[in-house]
Amino acid sequence: MTAMCAAMAGANLIYGAGMLDSGLIFSYTQLVIDNDIFKMVRKVMQGIHVDDENLAVDIIKSVGPGGDFLMQAHTMKYMRTLPSAPKLIERGNRARWLSRGGKDFAERARERAADLLAKHKPMPLSDDAQSSLRSIVAEADAENEEMSEKK
Repeated sequence: MTAMCAAMAGANLIYGAGMLDSGLIFSYTQLVIDNDIFKMVRKVMQGIHVDDENLAVDIIKSVGPGGDFLMQAHTMKYMRTLPSAPKLIERGNRARWLSRGGKDFAERARERAADLLAKHKPMPLSDDAQSSLRSIVAEADAENEEMSEKK
C-alpha cells in the first residue's frame, strides 16, 4: 500500500525493497516479494489506454446483457496484456495450486530468491563505469581524510 501511495504521489523511486524491521534486517525472500509488488504498482501506474478499440463498445452492444464476453476475440486479445503478471502470486484455483506443490507465497519467494542467488550472473560494469566509481570513492576518501586532519 505504501508503494502504491508513493507512486500515485509521483515518486519515481520506491525504497525499502527487501527490508524488514524498519530496515534493520534485509531479506532476499522479501526482496523477491517486493519486486512482484512493485511490478504490479508500475503496471497500475501505466494506466489504461482509452480508445474505441479498448472500450469495445460495439462488442458490448452485439453481445448484450448476460452474453458471453469471455469467448470474444477481443477479450482473448487483451486479457493477457492488461493485468499485471506477478510471478509468485498464485491466481489459479486450489486444484492448480495443489498440483504445483501447494506452496505458499513465502515458500515460492524463498525458492525464487535461492534460485536467483545460485544462478544469476550479473553483467560486469564497463571500464568507464568502474573508473567513475573509483574516482568517486577516491574523492570521498580524500574528503574524509581532510576532515579527520582538521579535528
